[in-house]
Amino acid sequence: MLTAASTTNTTLNLRLWTVAEYHRMAELGIFAPDERVELINGQIIRKMSPQGTPHATGITLTRLLLEAKLGKQALVRTQLPVILSHKSEPEPDIAVVKNDVLLYLQHHPQPDEIYLLVEVAYTTLKTDCSFKANEYAQAAIADYWVVDLNTRQLHVFRQPTATGYQNQQVLEAETMVSPLAFPHITIQVEQLLPPVIPG
Repeated sequence: MLTAASTTNTTLNLRLWTVAEYHRMAELGIFAPDERVELINGQIIRKMSPQGTPHATGITLTRLLLEAKLGKQALVRTQLPVILSHKSEPEPDIAVVKNDVLLYLQHHPQPDEIYLLVEVAYTTLKTDCSFKANEYAQAAIADYWVVDLNTRQLHVFRQPTATGYQNQQVLEAETMVSPLAFPHITIQVEQLLPPVIPG
């Protein structure tokens, strides 16, 4: 018979998945056609659905602004996979990557091809600033932004290490910011934000 003392040391052994196994599951139809999932640190995470209009608008504003500012200097991808490691394939809201569409014919963008990752937070701020930030830091993503639609702020994460980002700034709407890889480009945080968030 199990006693309280004998159960306190029980630990869970999670079965972590690889990117190859994750792709195979998709090929076999294990995920529903409309199911939004991503692989992060070997775990299959179900993304929140349906997507709210403030979140969708924030993503669109960010994409359009970055495309206008960057021109042909980089490719701006929206909610498409990036490969961080053999066990992580998240789908960030925005990925600014090397500007060669055909480069990604055989693989999704990898850390050395990624200039900037952006998440737009309406209901996911805690996850984006902790769980995802740690994952992106471990993959050595040099520049990671979280657009907070509720407080109208931008969280900027830089100096990645294996234990997280060493530098985090929270910028107000009127502040100017530049992507780390493109210091000659300036963006006002307010330009990333919808004028009004519906109640």
